[in-house]
Amino acid sequence: MDSAEGCKRSLEISIPVQEVEGETSRVVADVQRRAKLPGFRPGKAPTSIIRKQFAGDIRQRVLEALIPKFLQKQFEAENLNVVGTPDISDVHFHDGEPLSFKARFEVIPQIELGDYKDIEVPYHDPEVTDADVAKRLDEIRDQKAQFVNVDPRVVEDGDFAVVSLESIGGVEGEPVKTDEMVLEIGGADTLAAFTENLRGLTPGDEKEFEVTYPADYGSTRLAGRTVKFHAILKGIRKKELPELNDEFAQDLGDYRNVEELREAIRKSIFAQRQAEAQSEAKNKIVDKLVDAHDFPIPEVFVERQIRNRVEQMVRTMGAGGADLKSLKLDWTKLKETQRDKAVREVKASMLLSRIAEREVIVATRDEVDREVERAARQEKQPVAAVHIRFEKDGTLSRIASHIQTEKTLNFLFEHARKTVET
Repeated sequence: MDSAEGCKRSLEISIPVQEVEGETSRVVADVQRRAKLPGFRPGKAPTSIIRKQFAGDIRQRVLEALIPKFLQKQFEAENLNVVGTPDISDVHFHDGEPLSFKARFEVIPQIELGDYKDIEVPYHDPEVTDADVAKRLDEIRDQKAQFVNVDPRVVEDGDFAVVSLESIGGVEGEPVKTDEMVLEIGGADTLAAFTENLRGLTPGDEKEFEVTYPADYGSTRLAGRTVKFHAILKGIRKKELPELNDEFAQDLGDYRNVEELREAIRKSIFAQRQAEAQSEAKNKIVDKLVDAHDFPIPEVFVERQIRNRVEQMVRTMGAGGADLKSLKLDWTKLKETQRDKAVREVKASMLLSRIAEREVIVATRDEVDREVERAARQEKQPVAAVHIRFEKDGTLSRIASHIQTEKTLNFLFEHARKTVET
């Protein structure tokens, strides 16, 4: 049941005359104390004039005081777990009569939990081969490589050419210009046009040539364009990898020899792959839970999640260099495409909260404090100051909620029946 109909409620409330008159008198007295009217000292204007002169303001203040108060009383009396802001209508407010109104709102439904332990999920601990370790070691050596200048000679594949570049056509606005760019000749990340035109040059040589950039190139200024460059080869460098020996291992950290380094790398790769595999398994468990439980969800939750998803998409597009104004997005359609996923995510969140409640899974004070301390270290701020800020802006409760969710997912994974896919 994806519809929110099962979460919608309405109430008709009538507030007794004496309550209305009592609140009205309090508001009138307050307005009278503050009012400044010509011909009267502050606080001395007659009540009849105050009621007439400030009728609209008085009415609004009485409504704002009484409606939430009596609505909350009724929510508590009927044990309603209300979400969002109630929609108030049909307000009847006349002298000498009870104040009545209608309120429409949504409630969090009671979720009847089915089986959530012993859920079957494909999972096995990952394997780490010697080849995996060797590849990671090569990557580390590559990161620690030194680039050394070589005597002038002809540039060949595998060299790192140091060039100055300036565009002489093909781009709008200022030309593309750099005094020193290092390009690996024949490298996978080097556009073929650069390799072909620089190969065979000697330091000091100059050359003009065209480069056609792919449509998905990272810089929108160059993507899909053909640019003519004037290039000067300034020098040649060679990459020298450090030798794989005990000294190299010791330089990297608290390792006595290469074997200890290899074992640490093996454990690191295993931990990373295990986390990824467990995350995938947890997602499958949650999917099965959502499929197995049918309950209504508040529309306000769905709308909030759709908004979160759309905002995330916009941030991703913006980070990718897209000009959002030129995209002419149909926001209504975009939101609708996110609805089904948003519904499932809301259901998953509500189910996990319900399971956490049943199993008494909570974020401890120490767990929250550790996250605050970590954030304080990253921001280089005092822990106490970060804690106060997080408490004020709601980050503290979000941290606690995230910890609770992770602990609940771990609980479900621990109690799942793991099977090996064949």
